[in-house]
Amino acid sequence: MKKIAVIFGGCSSEYAVSLQSAYAVLKNRNGTHWEAVMVGISREGRWYLYEGVPERIPEDTWEAGDKCYPLTLCLDRDRHGFLVCRGTDGWRRKKTDPEKETGVSLELLPVDAALPILHGRNGEDGTVQGALELAGIPVIGCKTLASALCMDKELAHRVAASAGVRVPSSVVFSKEERTAGMARARELGYPLFIKPLRAGSSFGITKVMEPSALEAAVQRALEYDDLVTAEEMIPGFEVGCAILEEKGKLVTGEVDEIELSEGFFDYEEKYHLKTSRIHVPARVDKETAGRIKRTAKAIYRALGLSGFARVDLFLTPQGQIYFNEVNTIPGFTEHSRFPGMMRAAGIGFSEMIDRLTV
Repeated sequence: MKKIAVIFGGCSSEYAVSLQSAYAVLKNRNGTHWEAVMVGISREGRWYLYEGVPERIPEDTWEAGDKCYPLTLCLDRDRHGFLVCRGTDGWRRKKTDPEKETGVSLELLPVDAALPILHGRNGEDGTVQGALELAGIPVIGCKTLASALCMDKELAHRVAASAGVRVPSSVVFSKEERTAGMARARELGYPLFIKPLRAGSSFGITKVMEPSALEAAVQRALEYDDLVTAEEMIPGFEVGCAILEEKGKLVTGEVDEIELSEGFFDYEEKYHLKTSRIHVPARVDKETAGRIKRTAKAIYRALGLSGFARVDLFLTPQGQIYFNEVNTIPGFTEHSRFPGMMRAAGIGFSEMIDRLTV
């Protein structure tokens, strides 16, 4: 039976969401097809082999107790696995006197592949994928380059535009360039969006309605990244397309639609739906849904994605489709958009996980 490392947690503002997603994957997997090796990354960046019950993962109590062992990647590519420390507690959490640490033993834990269920920075941005690939461990999902590319909104837009996909007009600038950058941003008109260039789940994003709010919005974005992008607002609403790749063939879920009563689809709305609703299938005609799926597939291919991804787009009142962003590791809770779109297309959660890990 295959051993697959399910990696969760991470040094990210989306740590808690990762725990929920990973638990849903573990709960819905087919235990006769593959064995799950649970690898947790603490908020501080420590890696552990977790051998406790999966139910402690969403509670964020998985790191406590005696079922957690420090581990690191084995960089011998012929071994394709991890090194686990089951010896002294010294390496484990609280640093003691290193000179008194004895009895450390390293155990090789081979795996056949890794499934990172990590959201945002230090996980969805290619960092973990690069480490896994360096260690010779096959990655289920998007690889290093595609993950890093999709985290950079401007570069992802440039690649999509080169493939003939419409993208919003935007400008990018650094903290040092903020005066000139804000002047260029004003030329986009209002409303506009100010975003950190490389951040996940709408952190640091502000919808700016008038010039007086621009400077504060830029300052907020700079708290999340050292580069800011100002982007024109596309009229209409956001739609999404879940894509699952099987032996080179792209399988799409049903298109979904975000209905907003106010504001925009920020972090609170994504995970709590306070004033918004998700419609799946989207309330669009068959021809429009088909165009959305074809556009999403074109973006998927242009950006070099693999395994699975969720492509988010805008649909204007005139029926034009614009690229927004790609989530290379979308949420995998049972209420998340990706499994919801797949479910609407007749692919249940367990079957979806089976197809990913086959």
